[in-house]
Amino acid sequence: MKKLLSLFFVLIMLSGCGNKTAKSAVESYFKKYKTLDSEVLVDLENIIEKENLSEDAKDKYREVLKKQYKDLEYEILNEEYDEDITYVTTKIKVYDLYQAQVDAKNYLDNNPEEFTNDGVYDENKYILYKLDKMQDTTNKIEYTITFTVAKDNDDKDKYLIVQPTENDLLKIHGIYNYALN
Repeated sequence: MKKLLSLFFVLIMLSGCGNKTAKSAVESYFKKYKTLDSEVLVDLENIIEKENLSEDAKDKYREVLKKQYKDLEYEILNEEYDEDITYVTTKIKVYDLYQAQVDAKNYLDNNPEEFTNDGVYDENKYILYKLDKMQDTTNKIEYTITFTVAKDNDDKDKYLIVQPTENDLLKIHGIYNYALN
């Protein structure tokens, strides 16, 4: 099941096109998620296809992520310019898929017999159950993320997002383990 988490690391590469400000680069980044941009969908498909999931699980997982992306809410809170680097602080609101996963794991721990075939643990049953819980969640959580945005080396009038941290990607995808902080 740990592999399932790796599916969330869809990285979106932003071209500098039209990003005349650091704020617009961040807005473009989120817009690619919200509109299910072709770059996002191609990356998503490439990652899902590499995973050892049943076709049903792949389909459900694809729908969980699409829902998360389309319903992502964001607000630009602040921009701090420092020569060629800008820090853009945002507040995002996403489905709390982390808690849905925790709840699914607790259910598995308390009801292991529901995830067996002829007395043998069936991981696919659990994965499908967990994905159903993730798909059904309506609880949302807010996070603050500060993006580092830099001027494009080839065109100083354009801005690009520096790769977000792993924790920031986990937050965007709603699976950040906030219980650790």
